[in-house]
Amino acid sequence: MKIALGADHAGFPLKTLFIERLKAAGHEILDQGTHSEEPVDYPPFCAAAARAVVRGEADRGIVMGGSGQGEAIVANKVHGTRAALCNDLFTAKLGRLHNDANVLAIGARIVAPQLAYEILQVFLDTPFEGGRHVPRLQQIAAIEQEECRG
Repeated sequence: MKIALGADHAGFPLKTLFIERLKAAGHEILDQGTHSEEPVDYPPFCAAAARAVVRGEADRGIVMGGSGQGEAIVANKVHGTRAALCNDLFTAKLGRLHNDANVLAIGARIVAPQLAYEILQVFLDTPFEGGRHVPRLQQIAAIEQEECRG
């Protein structure tokens, strides 16, 4: 699987860990930055990761920052992104099962690194359930299109 990652300075250490483990597991990485713990603003990095997913350059995206909140908000501004803020295993599973989330947002200052990696694994391994959830995703896409015309 090809995975796009974006993080600010607070998410950089977790991003580094994820890249190391994802490469070891055979995944291809598209690193959208940042590349150090030097303070930066997160929006460009998170938008770049989300855009890579929407454009088909990556299968999934991961955005990381201190809380994951702002990172999720930015990713969800990219049309076609369904970013889920998941700081536990249950929301990661439901984000994929019910919402077909294509971007994982995670708070690097909230979740310990080992748990964060477990959350990532659940996010990557859980398929979309389809069925009753498909019309809901269609409704979300319709709202998105309506807002584009806005």
